[in-house]
Amino acid sequence: MHVDKDTFLRVIEATPFVSIDLIIRNAHRQVLLGYRCNRPAQHCWFVPGGRIRKNERTQDALQRIAQAELGIPARQGKLLGVFDHIYDDNYFGVAGIGTHYVVCAYQFEVGADTAFRQDEQHARLKWWSVEELLASREVHDNTKLYFRDVPDNGFRCGS
Repeated sequence: MHVDKDTFLRVIEATPFVSIDLIIRNAHRQVLLGYRCNRPAQHCWFVPGGRIRKNERTQDALQRIAQAELGIPARQGKLLGVFDHIYDDNYFGVAGIGTHYVVCAYQFEVGADTAFRQDEQHARLKWWSVEELLASREVHDNTKLYFRDVPDNGFRCGS
């Protein structure tokens, strides 16, 4: 279901979205990030991800997002935890309306031969070591949350 801009802005202003982020790792334990073209988090490196649609099962959303954002199937993912991403900005860039995502973060391991298809939301894709992404000013803080072990950093699964 698609809604017009004004309705969507009212939803952004009034409610949180539930979304999925994909933490894709290779054999070298590097993380795949995309340089975002759209808001929020525009002009930052960020993990791929997207909103869960109304009446869409989580597993179906996971498959759709992985296919749409990267052109790959989502297999053997592990739920890392649930995180809050709160932005002062919104997709439309309308002043005074922030965006709140409740994010289910899933981690996937991919082989060296995995071919990714970049979508229109990302100017480019790049592999980063955890140390590099934590040190970079170009990587959004909400992406860095997945790799910091600090109190109040979301609800993590397991130990």
